[in-house]
Amino acid sequence: MKKYHKLSKEDINAMPLIKYEGEVVVLSSDDNVQAAINDLMNYRTIGFDTETKPTFVKGPLNPPSIIQLARENRVYIFQLDNKNIFEALTPILSNTDITKCGVSVDRDLIELMYLAPFHPSSFIDLGNVARDNDIPHHGLRGLVAMFLEKRISKGSQISDWSKTRLSESQISYAATDAWVSLKLFKVFDQLKLL
Repeated sequence: MKKYHKLSKEDINAMPLIKYEGEVVVLSSDDNVQAAINDLMNYRTIGFDTETKPTFVKGPLNPPSIIQLARENRVYIFQLDNKNIFEALTPILSNTDITKCGVSVDRDLIELMYLAPFHPSSFIDLGNVARDNDIPHHGLRGLVAMFLEKRISKGSQISDWSKTRLSESQISYAATDAWVSLKLFKVFDQLKLL
């Protein structure tokens, strides 16, 4: 088994930046989300992530504000501005035939349960795959650096994801996280790490 060595912060910061530059579709409850859902149902593996408005005080946590689902050349960002949009997504999130891959998936799924109960199925946490294979990085930034030799920006991570209109930097950040999860899954699959 290959021995993986931890990259330093300096090593990662010296790598070229990677960001998703393909088509991004941002959808809220005002839009017809069914066409996006129908499109995603055609894929066996999709990248998955959520973003949540941060809380800076003790107390109840916020539920996720958006779900990002990525296929090879399109990323959908679903704004969870009401329960209906989340419930429309449960056929994908509960589908045993569609693998959803991301990092810190367990936390995302627990937070999604705040919106409505559902039965998550066929999720793969790439951080857990890394742990199982003695890879020293478990977060998305470290895994992208190690396996794609690129750096992802974390600049918009702590921003207000519940805004009605997301900024261009938020959209780019959110799309990139879901898309690189799909890219990492494919690399892990080629390396027989899954």
